[in-house]
Amino acid sequence: MTVFFLLGLDRLVPTAREVLFTVIGILAVCGFVFSSLTIQITDRALRWQFGPGLIRKEVPLHDIEKAEVIETTFLQGWGIHYTTRGWLYNVSGFGAVAVRLKSRKQFLLGTDEPKQLLAALRHAIS
Repeated sequence: MTVFFLLGLDRLVPTAREVLFTVIGILAVCGFVFSSLTIQITDRALRWQFGPGLIRKEVPLHDIEKAEVIETTFLQGWGIHYTTRGWLYNVSGFGAVAVRLKSRKQFLLGTDEPKQLLAALRHAIS
């Protein structure tokens, strides 16, 4: 007999099936939330959101100082995390646009079409 059984705690220890279903559930939610990255340029702001929009950001166009096309590395990866060049927002691939604000803060927006995003951003800023 185990200590858990003797103390009546055997029901609190998750079974392998419960752990598996929990992990599958977490992965499904993450897959849904991070399924896509939508980038939008309006007359006032640069906006981006993941999946259904639970995670979203916005930067006023007048705060943008510079933007350029870059290639991210395998080590920089995907998702949302901090890199040496600022925050990275990416769901796939290695193409990105690095944006520097007038406050000197930087961030990277991953996209399959970085040249088109840069052209649209420069057009909106001018």
